[in-house]
Amino acid sequence: MGKQGFDNSKYIETQSARIRERIAQFGGKLYLEFGGKLFDDHHAARVLPGFAPDSKIKMLKALADQVEIVIAINANDIEKNKVRGDLGITYDVDVLRLIDAFRGMGLLVGSVVITRYTGQASAAAFRHRLEELGVNVCLHYPIEGYPHNIPLIVSDEGYGKNDFIETTRPLVVVTAPGPGSGKMAVCLSQLYHEYKRQVKAGYAKFETFPIWNLPLDHPVNLAYEAATADLNDVNMIDPFHLAAYGETTVNYNRDVEVFPVLTAMFEKIMGESPYKSPTDMGVNMVGLCITDDGVVREAARQEIVRRYYDALCDRREGRSGDEPIYKLELLMKKAGVDPSIRRVIPSARDKAERTGLPAVAIELPDGRLIRGKTSELMSPAAGVLLNAMKVLADIPKKAHLIDPEAIHPIQKVKVTHLGASNPRLLADEVLIALAISATHNPLAAEALNHLADLRGCQAHSTVILSHSDIDVFKRLGLQITCEPSYETNKLYHR
Repeated sequence: MGKQGFDNSKYIETQSARIRERIAQFGGKLYLEFGGKLFDDHHAARVLPGFAPDSKIKMLKALADQVEIVIAINANDIEKNKVRGDLGITYDVDVLRLIDAFRGMGLLVGSVVITRYTGQASAAAFRHRLEELGVNVCLHYPIEGYPHNIPLIVSDEGYGKNDFIETTRPLVVVTAPGPGSGKMAVCLSQLYHEYKRQVKAGYAKFETFPIWNLPLDHPVNLAYEAATADLNDVNMIDPFHLAAYGETTVNYNRDVEVFPVLTAMFEKIMGESPYKSPTDMGVNMVGLCITDDGVVREAARQEIVRRYYDALCDRREGRSGDEPIYKLELLMKKAGVDPSIRRVIPSARDKAERTGLPAVAIELPDGRLIRGKTSELMSPAAGVLLNAMKVLADIPKKAHLIDPEAIHPIQKVKVTHLGASNPRLLADEVLIALAISATHNPLAAEALNHLADLRGCQAHSTVILSHSDIDVFKRLGLQITCEPSYETNKLYHR
């Protein structure tokens, strides 16, 4: 594990305390719009070394007796079978996954809200499925002129037409499978209904990035722009906060643009707006838990370059165009970086040039560079993992961790019975073979003991790896980039 720059324990403690303060500010009832990922926030873990990917869930578990979770999903996303890019599952399936995950952690899931509902067939079917599973479902409807037609929105013909979500806990966390699900509208609709019922309630927003109390051009904030290059999000100085307090803070364009509208809604619902700026709405304490600014700056610079290579590969695979790449090139200039900061890139390229075959390089925590090439037995990703574990375990390079004769039957099954065109073992297959070998080979067992030491290491491939190999690297915590090219000139790549 590399250098740490973030105090995760302090974060969980201070973030929980901050949310409790905000609940008390509104008399004991708070609707908290939860942006970003509640689970597996690997972006935060990469740019803030020391941040645990499950930190937000741990923070909520510290408030478990006060928390109720509401999940919002856009009916149009159900109809279009919208897919989460990171998980490869549709939004409706992800709702089920989230419910199971929350319940498994002892958190109460009160309701699912289907937003922008107009009777879409798939959304209606999903509603029926949820109700059959015993999940409470509420419907929210489109409002003409949203969000600017405030007289209509804040009326019985606007928010008033939406189902009221019955909640029982002081903190209602509104989350969603992805952006555009209508989380903020759900919170504001609930405020409207609560005030109609003479119940005091408040609204706050939780977004990890951009970090409001870091400079606009801090690499961590630039890395957030890099992560959202395809969404055209832009970090900016919060002009409302500067005018109200004379203090410079950072927010992002969508929150700044919609703030005057939100202020008008608050005034109509609550009588006055509780906030003077978008920054006021937030409860994020991440910036106060950074312990080594130099470490997080370097980690964020690496992330910007990684995002650049991801965009190059996305374009090569036909998933996006040129615009994200142009934006990322500008962000690299702002951050004062270029691909040369990734030492694994020239190392992998050198290996590929000398062998004439695809190669992968890994930089170990102590700075040593380990390389693996394509062989008859395994992919370069699988080869470099074995080589890295050998080095970490101080095992001689020529020692066999897996008997080559044990690999051939696996290759035969892949090609003869499973229809694979490539007999080489991929990373997951090699790790399974290594685990089997560890039952009788002490060297294999010792190598496996060092697998966790690869978490946080940088890696680079000279070709676009298979989805299977990339998934294994990500699961192991390796931060992988790929050149935007394929191993072959075929038109179809699997």
